Amino acid sequence: MRKTVPSSLTALGKESLPPSVEVRGRTYLHRQTFKNDFFAVTALYQSENDKIILKLGRRASFLFLPLRWVGRVLAAREQSLLQRLDDVEGVPRFIDRWGATGIIREYVEGHTLARGERVRDDFHALLRALVKVLHSRRMAYVDLEKCENVIVGEDGRPHLIDFQISWYLPRRWGGELWPARKLRKWLQTGDLYHLLKLQRRTRPDQLSPDALASSYRKPWYVRLHWTVTWPFTQVRRAILHHVDPRRPGRERGRVAPGDKQAKGVAL
Repeated sequence: MRKTVPSSLTALGKESLPPSVEVRGRTYLHRQTFKNDFFAVTALYQSENDKIILKLGRRASFLFLPLRWVGRVLAAREQSLLQRLDDVEGVPRFIDRWGATGIIREYVEGHTLARGERVRDDFHALLRALVKVLHSRRMAYVDLEKCENVIVGEDGRPHLIDFQISWYLPRRWGGELWPARKLRKWLQTGDLYHLLKLQRRTRPDQLSPDALASSYRKPWYVRLHWTVTWPFTQVRRAILHHVDPRRPGRERGRVAPGDKQAKGVAL
């Protein structure tokens, strides 16, 4: 029997997603929930001829600690990043806020990149160009470790949709001071390493022997991060394995179309 994910490990706790939302005078009905993890729940809403994504940040408390403020911060931050990239092809358009912890953005038709998928020949060149645009705007994507964070559009082009942990620090907050610039440079180099790794996982035939070898060489700060966080990660995984088992072939928190959560019945 499949275990039920404890409500305390989902962004809304015992609350449910709204069955419909009003956006700029148009009503959208809930159609599917894509992901529901500790920090956010992401769902598809559809009107007669349009689709949107509602992403709600953490609203539920955890161990009696109020965490709605986390959802507010994440929503405001992701709104800011999407607006900063509003003119960039491959990044969904920000549409509106929804409540204190929610954002509404454009829906990208397509599917998540799968390990072993043979994408079109220019896919990785386009993805690299997209990431370099982010870098030129003093940002780092940060979350390219997993294939699931890249969308293959219906036209076969790459899209980046989740900027929850992306790096950007405005100049007024010290973003151009040496420590922040150095950290940004490390994170951007990490993006380039993970791009190479994604290409190895999907189109290794396009990599030269030297590039293929480089895709296995982690930058020193990636290795340091792994070394420091490995014990905590193992403990976290062991605990979550019992209360929130990973479904085969999917990252934890991602909701399959057949799951009860996907239908918006209860979260």
